[in-house]
Order: sequence, then structure tokens, then C-alpha cells
Amino acid sequence: MNVSVLIMTLNEEVNLPACLASLDWCDDIVVLDSFSTDRTVEIARAAGARVYQRAYDTEDRQRMYGLTEISFRHLWVYTPDADEITPPDLRDEMLAIAADPTRPEVFFKARYKNMFMGRWIRHASLYPTWITRLVRPDRVRFERSVHSRASGGPEGALQAHFIHYSFNKGLAAWYDKHNLYSTVEADLSAARLLERRVDWGGLLSGNPERRRRALKSLSYNLPYRPTLRFLYMYVLRGGFLDGKPGYLYCRLLSAYEFMIVIKMEEQRQRQSALVADAPAVMPPLKTEAPERRMV
Repeated sequence: MNVSVLIMTLNEEVNLPACLASLDWCDDIVVLDSFSTDRTVEIARAAGARVYQRAYDTEDRQRMYGLTEISFRHLWVYTPDADEITPPDLRDEMLAIAADPTRPEVFFKARYKNMFMGRWIRHASLYPTWITRLVRPDRVRFERSVHSRASGGPEGALQAHFIHYSFNKGLAAWYDKHNLYSTVEADLSAARLLERRVDWGGLLSGNPERRRRALKSLSYNLPYRPTLRFLYMYVLRGGFLDGKPGYLYCRLLSAYEFMIVIKMEEQRQRQSALVADAPAVMPPLKTEAPERRMV
């Protein structure tokens, strides 16, 4: 086999067995663990994976550590999440790419099928969303975002899908994870608001990723974001076609948007309080002038 695997984990004993079972074709699996307190490390080692541990700070730093500080047996590295399944058609496509030394690409992106309540949420999950999954560690780099963005050279697109089970641990775990995501999104949203930039041309772009980023940049400047997110996903994107799971999924996305908005408001109030409490810098007063006080 010509593809290694890097999986980043934190308390993934629920998801990891199925993920590893779909990777039984790989002879070089590395698990970069963030000091899990469950059976994650035990499961990984029992499957023959090499296990390294590093305290988690951000996704991009964790991934770059894994790709640059760990040696792999093969030139290409596949980077699934622990809650993802790798079907045979995706495996075969990646192995064919790795077997061709003339490929100019530095990384490949793949689409995923997002599963919720036993159903593929095709319409309400912004399908197709492209995620970097196959990389050349010696040439790729990742930029800061909620989901790290790869760069460094030509990119390619995988035709097969991976399967994403983001709710395997239950809704409580989903909320915990998206609580962290929403903090990063709130920081990015605040920065975009300061820039006041909207990619108007990207709204009509044929590139799904650019169109998604343009819609997000526009949303930073819109009021009632949680409600608009629900209406966009459920009505305009056809979430109603995904049945009851689609409706519930759109409600969850709206709740996630509300988490971002309320954290942005929290940041705004904190900044306003800091400005109000900051001492005023005033020019020296003349001795005969009356005392002035900032209140």
C-alpha cells in the first residue's frame, strides 16, 4: 500500500473502532491523541496503530504537528476524522493516485455524506462540501479556520465520498464540540465585520467552496442570523426534502448560529467595558482651570 493514515483523537472510543475497521487495508496508521481519558489509545494500539500524544490547542496546529513532526512510511497521508468511514471506492481512488509518481497535486479534497438519524442529510448539509483529506506532508500547509484550509500547491478532487457520523456520541457531545467551534467562528466573524468585506462575485461562483465562503462573509453583516440560517437551509437549500431528520438538523444549525451571535455580542460588550474603564489621556491642565473628571 502507498498511503499512510493520520487520525487525530480525543476520547473517541465510540467512533474509533468503525473508523479503523474501514482502514484495514492500510499498513501505516498513526493516531495523534490529545491525552484521551477513555479507551481510545488502547483501541488504537490493539488495531496496530502507532500512537503519539500531544495536548490539543487548535486543529490546524495539531494537524501540522502530525504531518511535520511524525515520520510516515508513505509519501501520501490520508487524514480522516475518527467519526468518519472510508468506503472501498474512496480507498481504491486514493491508492491509484499514490501509485502515480507523476501527479502534480499537493493535496486532494473529498466530499462527504453527513449522516443524521440514520439518513444522509444531502440538502441541509450544504452538499457538496469539499474537505482536504489526502495530502503530501512535505509540501502542504494549513491555515487557521474552524476547519483547516490547505494550501501550498496544486489541489485535486476525489470523486468518491467518505461517510461522516458526527452524532455517534449523542447530542451532548455535538453541542460540546460546536461550543468550541462557535468560539472560533465568533472571533473570525468579529474580524470580518471590522474588514467589512463581502465577496459579492463569489455568491454566484460555480466553485462550491468559494460560494460557501461568500455566503458566510455575507452572513456576518446580516441581522437575525439564526433565523435566516434556518430559512436558508430548510427552504432554499431544500432541507425539507430530507424529512424529519432534515428539519431537526436545520434547527441544530440555527442553534449553532445563535451560539456564534451571542458570543460576538459578549465580545462586543467586553470590549465596550474595557474602553469605558480605560483612563482618559488628557493634555495638562492650566493651574487656574477647574478640575475635570471622567465619569
